[in-house]
Amino acid sequence: MSPERYDVVIVGGGIMGASTAFHLRTVHGKSVALLERGFVGAGASGVNFGNVRRQGRFLPQIPLSHRSRAIWGRLPELLGEDCEFLPTGGLRVAYTPQDMAVVEKHVAEAREWDLHLEILGQNVLRDRWPWLGPDVIGASLSPEDGHANPRLAAPAFGRAARRAGAVIHEHCEVADIEREPTGFRVTARTGLEVRGEVLLNSAGFWGSRIAAQFGEPVPIVARGPQMAVTEPLPYFIEPVLGGVSADIYLRQVKRGNVVYGGGLRGPVQTDPPRARPTPDLSMAQWGRLLRFVPALAGVQVIRTWTGVEGYLEDDIPVMGESATTPGLFHAFGFCGHGFQLGPGVGAVMAELMATGRTSTPIEPFHIRRFAGRTVAQAAEPPPTG
Repeated sequence: MSPERYDVVIVGGGIMGASTAFHLRTVHGKSVALLERGFVGAGASGVNFGNVRRQGRFLPQIPLSHRSRAIWGRLPELLGEDCEFLPTGGLRVAYTPQDMAVVEKHVAEAREWDLHLEILGQNVLRDRWPWLGPDVIGASLSPEDGHANPRLAAPAFGRAARRAGAVIHEHCEVADIEREPTGFRVTARTGLEVRGEVLLNSAGFWGSRIAAQFGEPVPIVARGPQMAVTEPLPYFIEPVLGGVSADIYLRQVKRGNVVYGGGLRGPVQTDPPRARPTPDLSMAQWGRLLRFVPALAGVQVIRTWTGVEGYLEDDIPVMGESATTPGLFHAFGFCGHGFQLGPGVGAVMAELMATGRTSTPIEPFHIRRFAGRTVAQAAEPPPTG
């Protein structure tokens, strides 16, 4: 049997890969095959916090975040499914004058990138959200930020891409990728072979291995975000909460459950991918949660979970064309903050692969910033905070 042939082959079926497949088919009319080692959206894209935020980002990332936010607002229309996106607003909370200085600086700088945030003082916060902890002294509000269900979003993009004509191969782990004169040949452990003129590497943490195969090693480390959810409660926490230095974030869904996580990350296994929550880290998160919202004291936690995420040393993803191999493109290493960006990443990467250019600037994310690294140097774990 001869290999299947496509315009584009995508390796990795998280929200980045699924969104790219969707946009390649629906906007650009390209033939697409996507290969995913498990279920679409079951990796990092399905186990994250579900934050749809623009504030607090690396400033050159804001145009991409804007583009993605516009897509989030149209998901039912585009995908025909509800991914539980709620534009509840997002609060970035300060506990100290130093935190507040960070907030004020970001608000001023973000304005230059067409992101308009509101600075709220302690009295306003107390009036609007009296359940906030007494240590909170101020915050910035991003009124159109919100949250969505990560277990729904990437699979919805995958199903919509399939309905539009993309070929989706699940439980199809890639064993080998070869560069050929006319493009790429991708062989799966199942024996499936597909060929494409263009290849998108959106394999998450494992994307670094594909990049290294083509002479582009990057310094990446795998970590497991610690996540948890409480029993259902009366709905009272509307905005998404995150801290400047508090290292905790939380949101409440309409069913009443409070979902929370934070910067504490545990060890993971990558081959095969496995991760388990770390009890000590979960207990530390709980103390930070109660400082945010003391009213949650005594609430029952009903589930904890984690996953495998890839973190780069500069906390900035890799996006764009390869610096070494024509026809190869990368979109991986989103460092735990790629969920909101996912729909926009798909639109940008599809545009770039189909037309050779994109209207959204992504130059700061190019893989060439790691040029000169050896594979051994790239394997050294970056510092973690």
